[in-house]
Amino acid sequence: MAPVKLGSLSHICLTVRDLSVSVAFYDAVMDFLGYRRSETQDDYVEWEGPAGWFILRPAQEGAAAGTDDHRPHNRWAPGLHHLAWRAACRAEVDALAERLKAMGATIESGPDDQPDYGEGYYAVFFLDPDGIKLELAHTPAAG
Repeated sequence: MAPVKLGSLSHICLTVRDLSVSVAFYDAVMDFLGYRRSETQDDYVEWEGPAGWFILRPAQEGAAAGTDDHRPHNRWAPGLHHLAWRAACRAEVDALAERLKAMGATIESGPDDQPDYGEGYYAVFFLDPDGIKLELAHTPAAG
């Protein structure tokens, strides 16, 4: 195991409306990103990988903001805006986009160049089953 670096990611945990639907989606994405499912319980599922742990938990009944429990995640409200993973090359971004298309996932944009985010920035932006925005990006300056 590599030494812990100050500021490195320990874990991220998302709350989801339907754990089984989200687990099916994230199994495919996490596998692509090099994560392996490390634990499955009734109240959470976790994957371990290159950036620590990624955890899903079911939302608590009645815990949704507002009155509509079926409203997709609003990344502009306080809370998570989006989550981005790094890709080593453009081909990895393209490969995940193909996997997402085969799964019928919602691709918000890309894969394509995103010059507003920096020279050579190449990304695919997509949504999970709860509408949480996710991204896989290759940035040449970052490796």
